[in-house]
Amino acid sequence: MTVHNLYIFDRNGSCLYYNEWNRKKQAGISKDEEFKLMYGMLFSIRSFVSKISPSDMKDGFLSFQTSKYRLHYYETPSGLKFVLNTDLSVSNARDTLQHIYSDLYVEFIVKNPVGVSAHSLDSELFSSRLEAFIKSLPYYSPRAA
Repeated sequence: MTVHNLYIFDRNGSCLYYNEWNRKKQAGISKDEEFKLMYGMLFSIRSFVSKISPSDMKDGFLSFQTSKYRLHYYETPSGLKFVLNTDLSVSNARDTLQHIYSDLYVEFIVKNPVGVSAHSLDSELFSSRLEAFIKSLPYYSPRAA
């Protein structure tokens, strides 16, 4: 079991934060292009899910999987989007993403009196606490499967 990477996007599609842990294969494009592709894919999937759903979905799009990984998605009421890629053995990371938002992002970014740039999360405290939290997860493994 393993965690591959985490993206945090603002409501306009700008990637505020990115970190990877056990990512073996790189995309072969610049990080900015990767962020645009990821956000575009999320936008398209969310739109597709909302249109095709037979009932009004309370939570909307939560995750999808390929033959190699599972993408977990959490969107806050303010439009922040948290995306966590894991291996297939992790069936649900919604609580993990909610914890990252409420206990790390809100505590160390939103409540930070010094303030952080609106275009990136350059908080050393946020990064170190997030790193420790990810590494403490039961499905985190330092070696990728």
